[in-house]
Amino acid sequence: MQIVAHVLVALVAVVHTYFLVLEMFLWDTPRGRKVFSTTAEFSKESAPLAANQGLYNGFLAAGLFWSLFASDPVSFQTRIFFLICVIVAGAYGAATVNRRILPVQAVPAAVALGFVLAAG
Repeated sequence: MQIVAHVLVALVAVVHTYFLVLEMFLWDTPRGRKVFSTTAEFSKESAPLAANQGLYNGFLAAGLFWSLFASDPVSFQTRIFFLICVIVAGAYGAATVNRRILPVQAVPAAVALGFVLAAG
């Protein structure tokens, strides 16, 4: 159970690292515009906001990666904290931006949190 929990936490961290790359570096590119369904005008104007959002996703990823390498009890507590942060961010994004965010961001983090708590 512990191994599955670690793998799921790592996957959530990798996904948020990918969000960082998309939002900070690829936002105003054809790939970024396709992923986020934006126009060239909108992506150009909103690039600084997207980069800021990407940075926050990077912090979430960093916290999750840290939780995988820290010693207990910090490891367990950090894992729970950052997974809850991801769930809240995903739920807020789904409510305010696009419902698609819920299954992409919040649900995987909730599943990982369930395994972390079960293995705890």
